[in-house]
Amino acid sequence: MTTSSGDGPADVAPSAARPSSLSPSRASDFMQCPLLYRFRVIDKLPEKPSAAATRGTLVHAVLERLFDHPAPERTAPRAKALIPGQWDRLLEARPELTELFPEGDEGAELARWLTEAEALVERWFTLEDPTRLEPVEREFFVETELESGLRLRGIIDRVDVAPTGEVRIVDYKTGKAPRPEYAEGALFQMKFYALVVWRLKQVVPRRLQLVYLGSGDVLTYDPVIADLERVERKLLALWEAIREATETGEWRPRPTKLCGWCDHQAVCPEFGGTPPPYPLVVVPRSEAVSPADS
Repeated sequence: MTTSSGDGPADVAPSAARPSSLSPSRASDFMQCPLLYRFRVIDKLPEKPSAAATRGTLVHAVLERLFDHPAPERTAPRAKALIPGQWDRLLEARPELTELFPEGDEGAELARWLTEAEALVERWFTLEDPTRLEPVEREFFVETELESGLRLRGIIDRVDVAPTGEVRIVDYKTGKAPRPEYAEGALFQMKFYALVVWRLKQVVPRRLQLVYLGSGDVLTYDPVIADLERVERKLLALWEAIREATETGEWRPRPTKLCGWCDHQAVCPEFGGTPPPYPLVVVPRSEAVSPADS
């Protein structure tokens, strides 16, 4: 299905631009549904704030800020005490988050939501001991360019380095751990980060660690170079598919159970909608540029 207008350069939206880099989230979007990727990256369609995602942002901020305190003060009560202040900062940056909670209930829904955030923070202390950790990086932005020209970027929750120099990459998840058959998909983001660190520092991380606060599980994986090379090949193939879709304007929806949570059903052909006019110039498939040419 072609979701483009086919019009010339004069019709290109000023804010529209061809994708120039890939992050774990956007890679996952394309693998889940190419049309979702288009809506988020190219059309930049707005999405309603999510209570679950916002709670995750809040919990991440609290766990990051806890390491500002000396090790003996990194306790569960201290961490929970950080929640109101971090919530205020989040609201200041994104006032639209007030829409998550109904007016007229005297703050009952917000109080319940904050209590759930407290429970997630408290559970973290049963999985890791922050008094014994001294992260070298928190909320660490990483970016590298592969030989192909593809730029990879992302934000790592925490990087630990042992006295022996071994690197551990840690990511917090406020949901539940996936079933074993879905573990590989969950590790994709971590292998992506490991690839970036390897290309940047010429060091293969010793361990990748996913901390699931929703279920109290910790998933670990020790990568080797062959793993990272496979991930790199996968990302290059993915990027080639993204570039082809960008040039031709052909973004196919991929229906799954996740469609029920998508904000863009009104403009999705699978639900009887029509995508907005494609804001980029369309190139005939025979002339589409491949990543190797860019």
